[in-house]
Amino acid sequence: MLDAFHLRLAPDMSSWLKTFLQKPKKGPKPSGNNATESSPPFPSPLAGRRSCTSASGLTDSPKQASPASLVSTNSDDSIRWSKPYDVCICHNEGDLDFVELLVSYLESQPERFRCFLQPRDAAPGGAVVTELCDAVQNSHCWVLLITPHFLTDPWCRYQMHHALTEAPMANGRTIPVLKDLNRKDYPRELRCIYYINVAIWEASFKQIKETLIRYLQELDQNSSRRD
Repeated sequence: MLDAFHLRLAPDMSSWLKTFLQKPKKGPKPSGNNATESSPPFPSPLAGRRSCTSASGLTDSPKQASPASLVSTNSDDSIRWSKPYDVCICHNEGDLDFVELLVSYLESQPERFRCFLQPRDAAPGGAVVTELCDAVQNSHCWVLLITPHFLTDPWCRYQMHHALTEAPMANGRTIPVLKDLNRKDYPRELRCIYYINVAIWEASFKQIKETLIRYLQELDQNSSRRD
């Protein structure tokens, strides 16, 4: 249950929280591995495979003006569209409920972040190694959800190492998110990168959003300087 502290979050979170509070209780849990125990405040990102969104596809959706909006990176000639996804969420399947809420939040924002979510977006029949590598290479940023499940998952660690190989000096491109884990268990490979600690999940979602906005804006600005 959310208390008064949660409702004093930044204005851009208030309408989302109201939607969450007014969400009717979910009926019986559907069958299938992708089912979650409670309804997220947005449509489930696992409802179907979402094709990669193009610049023209985004212009069909209304954009809300806000100080943090990606005005430049939403333009058709932005370097943002050089990759199919803005962010890849690297996680263990045991943390899927939390990840589904995060993806729903990011994809519902005015910036319409394009998220790679492996259960939804990986090609059926594709080789695991190939899919993991492609997910990293086809995304501007990578959120690594570091949990006890993550640390024992060899595929998660493989994807983490691949991301670090792609961008050893992260500068916001690699975003570690620490959840249900002691600080001392934070992977040594990531200790040169600041992480987001999940205490209040709504606040951590906002931090992730702001990090993505900052990185994509800087990416566009650097591209403009080179031109």
